[in-house]
Amino acid sequence: MPRHLLKVSDFSKEECEKVINRAIEIKKNSKNYSSALEGETLLMLFEKPSLRTRISFETGMQQLGGHAIFYSIKDSPLGKKENISDTAKVASRFVNLISARVYKRKDVRDLAKYADVPVINMLDDFAHPCQILGDFQTIKEKMGRLDNFKLSYFGDAYNNVTYDLMRMCAIFGLRMDVACPKNPEYSPEQIVLDEVSELSKDTGAEVNVVHDALEAAQDSDVLYTDSWMSYGIPESEEKDRKKAFMPYQVTSSIIGAAKSDAVFMNCLPAMREYEQTAEVIDGSQSIVFDQAENRLHIQKAIMLFLRDKF
Repeated sequence: MPRHLLKVSDFSKEECEKVINRAIEIKKNSKNYSSALEGETLLMLFEKPSLRTRISFETGMQQLGGHAIFYSIKDSPLGKKENISDTAKVASRFVNLISARVYKRKDVRDLAKYADVPVINMLDDFAHPCQILGDFQTIKEKMGRLDNFKLSYFGDAYNNVTYDLMRMCAIFGLRMDVACPKNPEYSPEQIVLDEVSELSKDTGAEVNVVHDALEAAQDSDVLYTDSWMSYGIPESEEKDRKKAFMPYQVTSSIIGAAKSDAVFMNCLPAMREYEQTAEVIDGSQSIVFDQAENRLHIQKAIMLFLRDKF
């Protein structure tokens, strides 16, 4: 049976560290991996648009000596003209890896269920594992470690990035505060809270949902936010969402409440004066572009790992 990456907790702590360390090595010595996936093909299924995800996977596969195929399913959704099991089985005869960026978690799960090759979740409504592995690569590069720190997230917590950040912090035994409005529409799903609680039993992690941004920022090493208007959210909701999330905007005051050497992260795209001020994202503590660059290196490491190349 092939290994898949559908959410970050599909990997153990040791496997996450292994992939992150390999990504750092690839970043330093990329030419050593120029034929690592020679002759292999990655199929990329895109229902939701993306800049960083497509470029990083397509470039990464080419730099590993392989080939990537972009296929838009926006106008031909999975499971419509052909059921997902047939799509997965047929694609597995042609390619070595399948990746998908979709709206619904069920679609990527069904792909993995029926595929005979590894499936990578490039994003769904439940997880964003490639992003979070790349984020932790960035944190390790900046802080020199992946233990004994606090990460604070601000804003929309009914969110795939939030979910995998919570899982990752639980896996690594970290402290995390999720600062969000007291509204089920903007809060983590119970299934995620239950999983994180179970993961934390073995690691001693402390992952909490709070409703005060300054409280969340206290003693924090990493401050993280994400878009208030993710792909697929109707523009008609923008006014209400902005009103709900404005108390959780990452400002200079929030940065000032954290540790003096804290870093600021946003997985991008970002809207200045929405989830963070321009002063924060363009300031000296922001590492958002290092974070974005590492998507390339972590995608390479993920593909190599799932193809049993290390």
